[in-house]
Amino acid sequence: MKNLIMRFFVLLMLLTITLGSGAKTIRLGVMLPLHDNNGDGRRMVEYYRGILMACDSLKEEGLSIDVRAWNTPEDCDMKTVLADPAAAKCDVIIGPLYSRQVRALSDFVSAHDIKLLIPFSITAPPLYTNKNVYQVYQNANDINTRTINAFLSQFVDYHPVIIDCNDTTSKKGIFTFGLRRKLEERGLEYNVTNLKSGEENFFKAFSTTRPNIVVLNTGRHQELGVALAKMNGLKTTHPELSISVFGYTEWLGYTRLYLDQFYRYNVFVPATFYTNQTAPATIRLQQKYRWNFHQEMIQMLPRMALTGFDHAMFFLSGLAQHGKAFNGEAGQSRVQPVQTPLLFERIGNGGLRNRTLLFVNYQQGQRINVIEK
Repeated sequence: MKNLIMRFFVLLMLLTITLGSGAKTIRLGVMLPLHDNNGDGRRMVEYYRGILMACDSLKEEGLSIDVRAWNTPEDCDMKTVLADPAAAKCDVIIGPLYSRQVRALSDFVSAHDIKLLIPFSITAPPLYTNKNVYQVYQNANDINTRTINAFLSQFVDYHPVIIDCNDTTSKKGIFTFGLRRKLEERGLEYNVTNLKSGEENFFKAFSTTRPNIVVLNTGRHQELGVALAKMNGLKTTHPELSISVFGYTEWLGYTRLYLDQFYRYNVFVPATFYTNQTAPATIRLQQKYRWNFHQEMIQMLPRMALTGFDHAMFFLSGLAQHGKAFNGEAGQSRVQPVQTPLLFERIGNGGLRNRTLLFVNYQQGQRINVIEK
């Protein structure tokens, strides 16, 4: 039965879907691997379902949307896909997933003055030359630089404590080394300690006169658990210490293990997405997904359906309001995202890249504050 439903849905995706009856119709193209053959296809099907839910929501606001979807697996001949006359009529195309498909699609949207939203991690050289290209993904170096700068701004009055967690597999050195270099350039004091340090040496790394901000050099939950236990012991013997913790995006997946500790230590998690599971909008979308597609969303972060919903709401409502002048920059969108905020900035004379950065702050009193940086 499940395979039958999937085959029917994929067939549906290959048809043109018109929603709404507004005077101006926005034509949306989707060029992604929409199949059930592997994980890529299944994730993109869920993402596309989120797009359709956004279209349905906008239809209720009176917007008319013409949706055309093409299944573009990794071995797809993009020339054949782009030969479809419907492709040239699109106002915006979402895709592709694979780097090898970028060049043909970039040339196509440039020739036909169509906006191209590349939604996921991908190598996209045309971003630097094609003004019609929008890339959501931010590479590790860019996000690292922006996170360090935001850290220094957020914690200007704090004493940083960097804990070496002895994780030889860690890839977080790009952040901790970069942070230490910036602190030293500014002449700011910080201390380094080790997860295996004795209680007395561990305590010496902390300030008794300023609030402390702790940074681990690993994102793994095992070392996080040990570090939290050591801080619990420290707070027992030195309750006067003020300790906050700065983490990594992976920690959003650890809340079932450490939520109470996150609240206790005022944990800050940098991320480009965040889902408030108790928010009415999130609950409604999850219910709507179950009703429409008879299954739960894939258990991953970020949720693909919510990502598709936010991407489509952002671009389609922006095009409806601003037309060709919409470019996703600050002040152009009034959409409240459910999970994945977007904010674009132009790269030189080329396209635009998303620059969203959030600090998800777990506060005492079991409150969560999302800070846009």
